Amino acid sequence: MSKLDFLSELGIDDLNLGGFSTEWLGSGSELKSVTPADGSVIASVKQCDSGDYEKIMQDTTGVFKKWRMEPAPKRGEVVRLLANEFREHKVALGKLISWEMGKIQAEGEGEVQEMIDIADYAVGLSRQLYGKTMHSERPNHRMYEQWHPLGVVGIVTAFNFPGAVWAWNAMIAAVCGDVMIWKPSSKTPLTAIAIQKIVNRVMEPLGWSGVMSLLVGSSRDVGEMLIHDRRVPLVSATGSCHMGRKIGEAVSKRLGRTLLELGGNNGIIVMPDADPELVLRAIVFGAVGTTGQRCTTTRRLFLHKSIAKDITERLVKSYSQVKIGDPLDSKTVMGPLVDNNAVNDFVNALEIIKKENGEILCGGVTIDKSGFFVEPTIVKAHKEMEIAREETFAPILYLFEFETLDEAINMHNSVDQGLSSSIFTRDMQSVENFLSHAGSDCGIANVNIGTSGAEIGGAFGGEKDTGGGREAGSDSWKVYMRRQTNTLNWSDELPLAQGIQFG
Repeated sequence: MSKLDFLSELGIDDLNLGGFSTEWLGSGSELKSVTPADGSVIASVKQCDSGDYEKIMQDTTGVFKKWRMEPAPKRGEVVRLLANEFREHKVALGKLISWEMGKIQAEGEGEVQEMIDIADYAVGLSRQLYGKTMHSERPNHRMYEQWHPLGVVGIVTAFNFPGAVWAWNAMIAAVCGDVMIWKPSSKTPLTAIAIQKIVNRVMEPLGWSGVMSLLVGSSRDVGEMLIHDRRVPLVSATGSCHMGRKIGEAVSKRLGRTLLELGGNNGIIVMPDADPELVLRAIVFGAVGTTGQRCTTTRRLFLHKSIAKDITERLVKSYSQVKIGDPLDSKTVMGPLVDNNAVNDFVNALEIIKKENGEILCGGVTIDKSGFFVEPTIVKAHKEMEIAREETFAPILYLFEFETLDEAINMHNSVDQGLSSSIFTRDMQSVENFLSHAGSDCGIANVNIGTSGAEIGGAFGGEKDTGGGREAGSDSWKVYMRRQTNTLNWSDELPLAQGIQFG
């Protein structure tokens, strides 16, 4: 038995077509998917070109006219069947995610579980797309608001969560009555193709091909078409701040909507009364997990001066025990970076750290073996370090010291990103200060848990350069729908609002 048997289970061939709406398409150039574990080619993909894009768009817009009229609970039933199909292939799909982007298998399977969880959530949501009723100022009138499907949703995802982020959007959009075109990262096309094939096993027998479509292709060839297309009222994009600004500007020029989930420079504040063992586990998982390639990765650590020495020593010791290697090996704690460009970004960041007089306490080197491996790195930083204000998508953790909570919060909030944050303390005043209007400026603020590991029940997203979008739970579904206010007159009169007399 080969450790890559999951490829055949998921229907991945040596050469795969990268587009699907009602049929598989791929008339563009060939794209090779490379595993970061050893640099070898997993398989190739025939990408979509402009002609494929137009075919997919026409198919998708056509099926929307039918899908929007399917009762929402019926749409929820389709999503329930998708969840069951994801369950059937959880292990295989988790392995593919690990092999194609580099996260360890436990995290790969955890990502598939997120896909299942959001689908289960969406099933319940399909019966809870509530509007409001309100009293009219006019006699014998009734007012209410309702929500209608929006249309075609463009979903642009990043390599680091090649399945979950699509599902966060797609499952919610589907029960809202939308259809979608998914442009995945060119670094993880095989995961997207495998997911599309799983989707097809459910959708095709039900006659719903085209509700969830796939568009593997370059930003230049098809990505630009997607974001500029007026037939796409909403573009949900996950990625870098630079990418988000480009997409936001393009879509806003045509007065379309965007849902942007962009970079994070997430911090943890550790107070003197914090449980050191709890802190240690949260930091290591948050900073080392996914090789530092999460938008919620812990990148900055603010330690009270009274405990800084002890926590730092514990961290350095823990980092020395992190097993680095094959992401499909159950003993591995940290896999490779996604590609050589990511390694170069890591190396360049370290050069800047040295120039800015940061002290490298451990790690800080690449590993001389096949694949894209580096050592997780801890840096003793200072307030003037500009590199610490940026998001380097790699396992680099910056340590800062503080004397007062206000000082720590000011340091924490001083960066341009505002995604996830955390404080470790047993003191209620510190907790409430951190969660107050004057506290963390992030979209996510946690107490005694780390910055990573968001649950799908809550709205996920951040402020400032993180983009302001919200995905997954709470009332995030509203972005995928259009609101309509209705006034019904059941009298024989025609009174005007505000008591206006006309004629």
